[in-house]
Amino acid sequence: MSVKNNPHILGTESIGKLLLQYSIPAIIGMTVTSLYNIIDSIFIGHGVGAIAISGLAISFPLMNLVIAFCTLVGTGGATISSIRLGQKDLAGATEVLGTVLMLCIINSVLFGGLFLLFLDPILIFFGASATTLPYARDFMQVILWGTPISYTMISLNNVMRATGYPKKAMLSSMITVVANIIIAPIFIFHFRWGIRGAALATIISQFIGMVWVLHHFMNKENYVHFQKGFHIVRIRIVKNIFSIGMAPFLMNVCACGIVIVINNILQKSGGDMAIGAYGIINRVLMLFVMIIMGLTMGMQPIVGYNYGANLQNRVTRTLKLGIISGVSINMIGFISCVFFPNTISSMFTSEQTLIHIAATGLRISVLAFPFVGSQIVISNFFQSIGQAKISIFMSLSRQLLYLLPCLLFFPQLFGTTGVWWSMVTSDFLAFVTAIFILVYHFRRVAKNQQPVV
Repeated sequence: MSVKNNPHILGTESIGKLLLQYSIPAIIGMTVTSLYNIIDSIFIGHGVGAIAISGLAISFPLMNLVIAFCTLVGTGGATISSIRLGQKDLAGATEVLGTVLMLCIINSVLFGGLFLLFLDPILIFFGASATTLPYARDFMQVILWGTPISYTMISLNNVMRATGYPKKAMLSSMITVVANIIIAPIFIFHFRWGIRGAALATIISQFIGMVWVLHHFMNKENYVHFQKGFHIVRIRIVKNIFSIGMAPFLMNVCACGIVIVINNILQKSGGDMAIGAYGIINRVLMLFVMIIMGLTMGMQPIVGYNYGANLQNRVTRTLKLGIISGVSINMIGFISCVFFPNTISSMFTSEQTLIHIAATGLRISVLAFPFVGSQIVISNFFQSIGQAKISIFMSLSRQLLYLLPCLLFFPQLFGTTGVWWSMVTSDFLAFVTAIFILVYHFRRVAKNQQPVV
């Protein structure tokens, strides 16, 4: 194995150099993925119609729920893999790999099939109207049939990154996204398959990425690879994966619930166009959030390894650089959405009513956006060091403690605009909470006591 792919350099190399080496590929991969989602929405908005964007927005909660079960396995498996490698436990990291693959297959078949069985009632509960239901149904039917492919590709790609191959993990995402960008317009504009064609392009592209990732782990020259007995599901590893992956899982489940609430509020206050506007806002803001998630993916193996090796100073330096980077990234999003909201919104549609609602929402929603960058980094920091309970609480604080009460109050006073102000308020309060928890954690560490769990 080459030196540059040896995960043990995580305990010796310069933190700044490591963060660049591991984060930039992840950021590129997540950025390209998010840009695909934006471009796909643009294709749908101009190739199918403005109401199709609303149908796509209706599918967001179910998409979050599908991804939740994927991140439960993928993120937990990646974190444990890097910690095992930090403890010089190659056999343990290899066992995690096999268990992750089997859990992906089991979860995708179980939950994908369950959601397909009750798809229409679920979408109606999520806020679909008679107009938007056909679009949401057509999209999600294809996505749900492809969940075994999606789960395997996404989860094993996370493990690939955590076991010393960040550039290869980036290429996995890029291959998938480039294929998607090529295939989607052909299916939408040439074959006129509409929103179903966009979903089919997504699954076909993820299949290509899945083949790439599986080929990597079948190569015996790679540091961590499939070995005899990889299909055996080890209960102790499952428990560890679920305990670590529970934080992002619950965050996605809560995001699903919150979007359901938002969609139903917007349906009453502004109708299908307001839901479509939220779909646009969601896509734009997620671009910057995904960039920060790429940053935290790069941080995760560095933090996990050095925490496992008991190198606290390196853990702290990684966190500081991550917070600075996260705030800087979201500052760019803040400036873009405050000063150019109409330009951004008009990329998705030519429908003036939709553009106006989306532009207003963008300008308000990002007012606390720079704080979000640090909050995401801090939450993922606790996940990376195995402090699952803290990470879960921080992940849920914005959604349940702050955003949900705001959504029950502000829209009653300000209608659709109240939804945007609810997002701003909850972002700031979640940031304050994260800072308090982080300060308390490091005070405990400074006193040579165990961090609170």
